[in-house]
Amino acid sequence: MTNESKQTSLAPGERITVALESWGRLGEAMANYAGWDVFVFGGIPGELVVAEVVRVYRRHAAAHTVEVLEPSPDRVEPPCPYYGACTGCQWQHLAYRRQLSAKRDLVVDALTRVGDLGGVHVMETVPSPDQYGYRNHARFTVRAGGSMGFVHRESRRFVRIDRCMLMHPGVNHLLSILQDKVGETSQLSVRAGKDTGVSLIQPLIFHPELDLDTGQKHYLDSVNGRQFKVSSPSFFQVNVSQTAQLLQVVNEGLGLTGSEILLDAYAGVGTFAVLLASQVKKVLAIEESTAAVADAQENAAGLENVEFLIGKTEDVLLDLTEVPDAVVLDPPRSGCQPVALESLVRLAPKRVVYVSCDVETLARDLKFLCQQAYNLEKVVPLDMFPQTYHVECVAFLRLSADSSLTQGDFTS
Repeated sequence: MTNESKQTSLAPGERITVALESWGRLGEAMANYAGWDVFVFGGIPGELVVAEVVRVYRRHAAAHTVEVLEPSPDRVEPPCPYYGACTGCQWQHLAYRRQLSAKRDLVVDALTRVGDLGGVHVMETVPSPDQYGYRNHARFTVRAGGSMGFVHRESRRFVRIDRCMLMHPGVNHLLSILQDKVGETSQLSVRAGKDTGVSLIQPLIFHPELDLDTGQKHYLDSVNGRQFKVSSPSFFQVNVSQTAQLLQVVNEGLGLTGSEILLDAYAGVGTFAVLLASQVKKVLAIEESTAAVADAQENAAGLENVEFLIGKTEDVLLDLTEVPDAVVLDPPRSGCQPVALESLVRLAPKRVVYVSCDVETLARDLKFLCQQAYNLEKVVPLDMFPQTYHVECVAFLRLSADSSLTQGDFTS
């Protein structure tokens, strides 16, 4: 869109009436107003709303819903008193069944638009066992006086939070104790095991009225009844109940027989490696974080068929001497490095499962794999993050029967 095509100017605080047409990339509903793309927080496609402009960019504007003139049948009353002022949740106003279908639509759109992968079999979104109270981890912003809360994505206004409905009770209990006593820091991370009762609060806090341990180096959480040690810099899924379903989807899709060598790339603290070890002959787990590997080795105690390889996935794959039958890729939000995908194609494992929390980078990487040697069989979206637009995906790929590569072929 060019500036010349805009028919009028917009300014923060201005109220406009718009017809909402589609979902934006960050969970807003999108409208066109006098040549502007307007992304409206708290709207639903198909609605007619009055929106107040929050911020104006060069080519678009951000706004929030202040009045719904023609509501969607999928509109519900948000239960959280902070909803709207805090943008941590985007879809509390959207019926849960519609959240699930919208997430599937976002996956289909990204696969088509970014990956040129039309006609992919995308399953219905797997619902989360808990729609609220599921998160085991919160990162709070701290303002003067030790007030803890979150920052509005567009206005950058601070919102004090005394109880977050996405957090499980253990996190909210810690928040109630810490509130107004952490003024010596600007950011505070709180983790709490949902079933273990063990917590991690970083950084170390000194306050004469705080009767609570802080500055822990690790905490314990659990998936499927198995405990995992997680150090402060290490990644661990925030929704452990849904993580159990994620493991089930991956396990069933791999169709393991017990004779395979499984490669777990971006292994973190070893969640996949540990929980799938009993299903295979051997697990090779790649992780570059030494802290995460130390955790993973403890988490895998007693499992003699798990070997950890320390280094970046793209580097380790170049020198891998054992050829895996199946691979689980679970990279960070940025996806896989091109050299990692190229090495994977040269290894030519028969099965690849790609787990992703970002549909855009997933679609980009799947496009490369499908252009080279793989067929994309299906994609399963899972709702790891209810009340938000974020969606976890599991993509299942199989080495193409007419591929010129054979397993372990390292020729160019």
